[in-house]
Amino acid sequence: MEMDYSIYTGRAKAFSVVDYVLFSLTLAASLGIGLFFAIKDRMKLDSEEYLLGGRKMYVIPVALSLLVTFMSALTLLGAPAEIYNYNTMYWWICASFVLAIILAGVVFIPFFFKLGVTSVFEYLEMRFNKAVRILGVVMFLILTLVYMSLVLYAPSLALNVVTGINLWGLLASMGLIATVYTAVGGMKAVLWTDTLQAVIIAVGLFAVLIQGSIVMGGFQNAWNIAANRSRINFHEVNADPTTRHSVWTVVIGGGSLWLSNYGINQAQVQRALSCPSVRKAQLALFVNLIGLIFIVSMCIMIGIVMFAFYADCHHLQFTNLIFSADQLLPLYVMDILGHLQGLPGVFVSCIISGGLSSLSSGFNAISAVIPKDLIQPFCCSKMSDRTVTILCKIIVFIVGVLTIALAFVVSQLGSVMQAAYSVTSVLSGPMFGLFVLGMFFPWANSWGALAGGLTSVTLMVWICIGAYLNKAASGVLSSFSTDGCNWNVTTPSATLATTSAPLNITTDDAALPPPGSSDPFYPLYELSYFNYSPTAVAVVVVVGLVVSFITGRTDPKTLDPRLICPLFDRLFPCMPEIILRPLRCGVNHEGNHDNTTKYTFDNTGGIGDSNKAMSKCHDDSQKPRLNQNDESKNGHTNPAFIQSYL
Repeated sequence: MEMDYSIYTGRAKAFSVVDYVLFSLTLAASLGIGLFFAIKDRMKLDSEEYLLGGRKMYVIPVALSLLVTFMSALTLLGAPAEIYNYNTMYWWICASFVLAIILAGVVFIPFFFKLGVTSVFEYLEMRFNKAVRILGVVMFLILTLVYMSLVLYAPSLALNVVTGINLWGLLASMGLIATVYTAVGGMKAVLWTDTLQAVIIAVGLFAVLIQGSIVMGGFQNAWNIAANRSRINFHEVNADPTTRHSVWTVVIGGGSLWLSNYGINQAQVQRALSCPSVRKAQLALFVNLIGLIFIVSMCIMIGIVMFAFYADCHHLQFTNLIFSADQLLPLYVMDILGHLQGLPGVFVSCIISGGLSSLSSGFNAISAVIPKDLIQPFCCSKMSDRTVTILCKIIVFIVGVLTIALAFVVSQLGSVMQAAYSVTSVLSGPMFGLFVLGMFFPWANSWGALAGGLTSVTLMVWICIGAYLNKAASGVLSSFSTDGCNWNVTTPSATLATTSAPLNITTDDAALPPPGSSDPFYPLYELSYFNYSPTAVAVVVVVGLVVSFITGRTDPKTLDPRLICPLFDRLFPCMPEIILRPLRCGVNHEGNHDNTTKYTFDNTGGIGDSNKAMSKCHDDSQKPRLNQNDESKNGHTNPAFIQSYL
């Protein structure tokens, strides 16, 4: 059977009929779940039911949906290739998951839960003004559309090259099925299909890891081969921000990126808000953390076994079977599982499930943002709830078709895909920065937020484009061997295709930086992609505060305390009041400790005066809303605005 491997034959195995059947069943099951909820809830046209599942969803489906929203096909293909190309430093990303999800669960999710918003961007207008809200929405829409088009195209291309599945047929099928079940089934369909897809992803990865270990004579043997070839490395502690993967860049930089994903990204926050209480939302986040560590660790272990298998036959350098590192895993799966009919189909279902889950989550989030942030605030404010729900469904169909069209455009970009991947990274940082500025810095005003956000976007896009045009090195590839390729190749592929690594995709670009570059900004272009997010946040905060103080800072005493997050109260609730008081920067959060003050935060997520909070403190199922009877004071340019939300 050994002679069937591509390293001996120079050929990739093809899909069997059984593989096609299993793959088709995955798509059919996802569509069936959407249709089930469409029929079951056909008489319910409540927008909150459609977008948030009535805020009554269970912990496990929410947790698994949180898991697979950003654990896309890009990660499933890219993480193993990262180990193959570089080393295991990427495994430190699990530490960043812990940091990000603890902060998201303790600080951000309770904050939005208490505000009772459907779209996180409603907060930006409450805190600042409409212009800041629109800036955040535009960044989110561009980020999500670009990301979804890549999620749709990249895995389709990888699977097409290796398995022979028709590229455009696969791409269109994924896009249309995700569009249909999201549009007709809403949040419930998305959560339950994500649950199914999470199980398929786990089964597919487990099958590949087990069979790969068997082929290599045990995982320990594969580990030893990888260690002997310098692929096992956990001790890169260089604090230089241009170091591609060090403990600091992966844990701190990656932590900032993932905190933005789980703390303020509409797709993830919307899932958390579908839970009936803060406690259940937090539990879903922590269950999701276990799944994240498990899935990423499986991908990295598969990468170790995959490298050991191809240690002496580097396909990218010697053969014309594949032209990108993202295609290594499908080739490897066909090599080790191709003789077992059906298992390659399970693996493809795993990759497709990663794509479908990310697509449906993106569609669902956009369907909430466009009506809530771009239509109702400017026109049709008296639109009925039934009309809003129908509009959301129409938006999903439109966005689905647009995403498929953008995927076709992406296919024509060639190496420009590197810049496209980077855009998804550089936009999330400035967007996160706007929320950090508003939630934790009470002196910031709307002018500061606008200046900080626009400056951050401009700088990060400049760094991204500069790195691409100057071919700044993002890391040195580890060594490879072709001594074990035991056949004659008449048309070897000597050129490596170039992709990029933000959002957990690997870089297979061997180009080195031009020696002696005279560009004074060249060091900026070498910034590790993991440091894009914290750099963007820092720019928003620094520029935002400077401009705020120049144009007239907000007086913290005039702010509605519900719009500022009491960070130290959240992180250190047992700290003495004498220490906590000055850390609140003049914002009146003392209602947490003194029932004579006006505002308090109760267990349900509701925000109101002390008496009402005391009466609700034991009811953990209350729907979170700003209390209509509270008098509001805030520091943005339109003091009366918040009344429209109260």
